[in-house]
Amino acid sequence: MNRIAAVLAAALLAATPALAAYPDRPVKLIVPWAAGGDTDSIYRAFAAQLQKKLGETVVVANVGGASGTKGAKEAKDAPADGYTIFAVHDSIHSTYFTGVADVNWTDFQPICRVSATPSIVTASPKSTWTDMKAMIADAKARPGQVSVGATLGSTSHFFPAMVEKAAGLKFRYVPYEGTAPRMNALLGSHIDLAESNLTQKGKVDAGQLKFLAVATEKRLPDLPSLPTLKELGIDVEYAVNRGLLAPKGTPADVMAKLVAGCAAAAKEPEVQQAFAKQGTLVSHLGPEQYTEFLKKNDTLNRDLAKDLGMLKR
Repeated sequence: MNRIAAVLAAALLAATPALAAYPDRPVKLIVPWAAGGDTDSIYRAFAAQLQKKLGETVVVANVGGASGTKGAKEAKDAPADGYTIFAVHDSIHSTYFTGVADVNWTDFQPICRVSATPSIVTASPKSTWTDMKAMIADAKARPGQVSVGATLGSTSHFFPAMVEKAAGLKFRYVPYEGTAPRMNALLGSHIDLAESNLTQKGKVDAGQLKFLAVATEKRLPDLPSLPTLKELGIDVEYAVNRGLLAPKGTPADVMAKLVAGCAAAAKEPEVQQAFAKQGTLVSHLGPEQYTEFLKKNDTLNRDLAKDLGMLKR
């Protein structure tokens, strides 16, 4: 009986195909915004290097709509097999707490943080201010009259709100849906201020915009003469952070390959060069550190939404 059982077991094993090693087909990276924007360009540059580390194609799928909610829902409902991963930035927090979306980062497993794009207080070309101190003095003298363009409830709203609170100011917010119309309004001097980043340096050099201060701990190497908010006495650090998440339940061995691939891709010079063109810094965090970062960002965004009277959750 034992010999018969052994023969049958061997025959069964021979007839069973070996499980393919992950990944053995293309991996879909859902970017929940339209193609061509800053976020899309950042993730496409990263995906090009990630696929080299994984040994399989990474296909960027733009699933825009509903402030990133459509793509978030598709990613959340995808099979937890590593063949669908999700690209996020800080809007995953703000849209959740302001009630725009019902999907949060806690619906996923963090893979890695990819980048951080420092925010810069940016003024219209016709503004009379020559620096941040002049803007603050004017805003204090005219409470509620300095206009700030923002997509309400987004990072472009939350950043100036932090500056407003820390500096004891009162801005007047003008709503715009998306970066392009907001920046067009600033360029046309239809508004006084907006959040922007290093991608606008060329326009600043050409006299089309004015950088007033950057929300980093230290001055940026590309802008050594631009002061930080902190050195001006405004205790605000802020950047738009981007990272990768996987559906909950993704197997540990698959997660390990994604984590390793992400860490390796972040070290590639091509990624650093591509990010620099988008005004973005490579800012890699592994899953444990990224999880802690996301928790802190949840608290920050919840508090900001509450301060702005927009908290829905």
